[in-house]
Amino acid sequence: MCGVLALIWAGASCSSGPRPPEPGTPAFYWAAAKSTYATGDFRKTGENLSQLRGGVDEFASRARPLSVVVSAGLARGYFDLAESYEAGAKMNRANPTPFRKQTSNLRSMASSAVLDFAEGVRLLADKDKDPNLTLACQYPTGSMAEPPALRKIAGGATLQDAEKDLLETAMLQRGVVMTMSSLVGSPDDSARTLELFKAGEPSIPRATFLFGAAKALYDLSALYGPTRLDLPNRIQMLSQEALDTLQTIPENKDSKALAARIQASLKKLRPGT
Repeated sequence: MCGVLALIWAGASCSSGPRPPEPGTPAFYWAAAKSTYATGDFRKTGENLSQLRGGVDEFASRARPLSVVVSAGLARGYFDLAESYEAGAKMNRANPTPFRKQTSNLRSMASSAVLDFAEGVRLLADKDKDPNLTLACQYPTGSMAEPPALRKIAGGATLQDAEKDLLETAMLQRGVVMTMSSLVGSPDDSARTLELFKAGEPSIPRATFLFGAAKALYDLSALYGPTRLDLPNRIQMLSQEALDTLQTIPENKDSKALAARIQASLKKLRPGT
């Protein structure tokens, strides 16, 4: 009798709520992305969104704008952190090797994020033609303020592993917050960006979002400059991606000025790149 009651109870409890999404389905990846985004784990968020953004269903259309924000934010976070480690290598003349190794590792991760970002922008520009894009998320975890440990690194101080991990997480979150503000048309103004999210999921003009994406592509091409990864072909590729993105939105004074800057920088690349 007890066994029968247990089976009835188990059946009732299993049917009392909605079934979770099946692993590997778009609903599963979207739920996972929302969960990791809410906790500020943007690396995992980016991985989950990359499984969705190439599709044609409702989850893909939600994922594409957020994927652009997250991948660009990760790239910026890694880029900025690498710059501080490079500065630290110059300051810590007694033992610069760990700083140089960390700079190299971070630039490699930044490069992966930049290429992921460029692919995400292409997909969004090709597939999402509505005049407005919905950011199906809340305001991101993080702050635009530099973490105090960043100055320690730049000054040549050595951090414990736990401190380094916390700093990296904070810098990636900072990158996403800064990128979000830029892509919604409020560069360096997190307060104004936060206001947009108070009423729920904001709707952003497509032209505003893609202009910010084009600028981010151009800005992040600095990663491949001669004093960093020294890959001029990547600079050319990202610059062309930025120009192509600008072609998908109505021209205005700002877009014309950005296109002129990009074209001028392309002319400065050494021949044969």
